[in-house]
Amino acid sequence: MVDQPVFRTAITELFEIEHPILAGGLMWLSDADMVASVVNAGGMGFITPRSYPTLTAFRADLERCWTLTDGRPFGVNLTLSSRIENNAPLAEQLQTALDMGVRYFETAGARPHELIAAIHRGGGVVIHKSSEIRHAQAAERAGADALALVGMEAGGHPGMNELPVQVMGAYALERLQRPLALGGAIGSGRQIASLLALGADAVVMGSRLVVAEEVWAHPAFKQRLTEVDEHCSTTAMRRYGSTWRVLNNETAREVQRLEAAGASYDELGELARGRYGRDHAYERGDWNRGMLSMSSAAGFAAAVEPMQAIIQRLMREAAAAAARFDA
Repeated sequence: MVDQPVFRTAITELFEIEHPILAGGLMWLSDADMVASVVNAGGMGFITPRSYPTLTAFRADLERCWTLTDGRPFGVNLTLSSRIENNAPLAEQLQTALDMGVRYFETAGARPHELIAAIHRGGGVVIHKSSEIRHAQAAERAGADALALVGMEAGGHPGMNELPVQVMGAYALERLQRPLALGGAIGSGRQIASLLALGADAVVMGSRLVVAEEVWAHPAFKQRLTEVDEHCSTTAMRRYGSTWRVLNNETAREVQRLEAAGASYDELGELARGRYGRDHAYERGDWNRGMLSMSSAAGFAAAVEPMQAIIQRLMREAAAAAARFDA
């Protein structure tokens, strides 16, 4: 068991956490239970306001998270949409979080300058997540306190980037000045140690943590993730300019078939909508239905267990891997 901090970095200091693990905001899943479990295990998590039907529901879960963490700080994810009209709720979401005492924010999306400035005016700290070095540089110029870069391996939307995290990270560390977190299919302590050795200040994780007991998704969905291997992930929708790395299931293969046949985005219908996966996989356990953001890191999960156990194991593995340099 890891009882004391093993790695101290600029990001563990910035977010006042024990371990250099950031659980990136996951649509539908990053609620008070998941985020609090990461925080209580020594990392940092970010609640996703877009997952809530109303601002009142979002506010209630922020209050619940403070209770679950016993006052330990946690974060909120604010994602800018490429469709400007979809960004209207961000101001109220930010103000609600600030009013509830949140000071740590993960932002994502293009042109974050105004959002970063608004967070700073409220006394907040920002880590901006991108999938391209040039976008991270723009966020750095906009005043982001830290930066996160995800490689092509990352679950969800890694953009049109074709660089794996190790390659992009090595380039980024020569071009960026602010503390940097790196992510993309991170599911083992060995990977954490390797990225810290590369020069990163933390890792961004998602898929490996979804099997935690505290995640509300259906037990059958989480059980499926304990049965997959490194080939569990695939990508689709690149021709629409929105690459999506997801669990390799029947829906993903059908979307790939339609994409190859030249179907328009609208012709994908409900298959390409996040709510389809939420309603069928997360709520009912039918893991074959829905585009379910997922990286090959899920293959490292062998059991559904408490978040504390997962993070402790990761840190033991990372410490053991790092100790090889002292041999």
